[in-house]
Amino acid sequence: MRNADRGEAARLDGRELHIGIVQARFNAAITDRIVAACRAELAALGVGASATTTLQVPGALEIGLALATLAESDEFDALIAIGCVIRGETYHFELVANESGAAVTRVSLDHGVPIANASLTCENEAQATARADDKGRDAGRVAVEMANLLDDGS
Repeated sequence: MRNADRGEAARLDGRELHIGIVQARFNAAITDRIVAACRAELAALGVGASATTTLQVPGALEIGLALATLAESDEFDALIAIGCVIRGETYHFELVANESGAAVTRVSLDHGVPIANASLTCENEAQATARADDKGRDAGRVAVEMANLLDDGS
């Protein structure tokens, strides 16, 4: 029986999964919090510390290439993108937010690997701080659930 047919408990069982995380270092105070919350949630769902790999990249625009590299390795059941883009006074915010988000989706669709997008796009640092922990926990749950949903299980 497929994991998707076994109910929520099976969908959130991460014991057999390998998860890759790509973290942008820009706004590291926020992205470090997201990663910590994500790793805690993954552990709570049974994903072992040795079953997670984290790569750091300079910023949100570099997340897509790192995700593609991990996806091509066929070593991961799901990936997680972690970044934080805070609005400034120029159009640059829209460019980074839109292009990084599009890259995450493109990698997922091109490689058939689920990617939980935990990249925050916020007006200010206070908003990002307020959302960081929830975003990290949500990303861990999404990655595990989607990996199990797409697993052909047997």
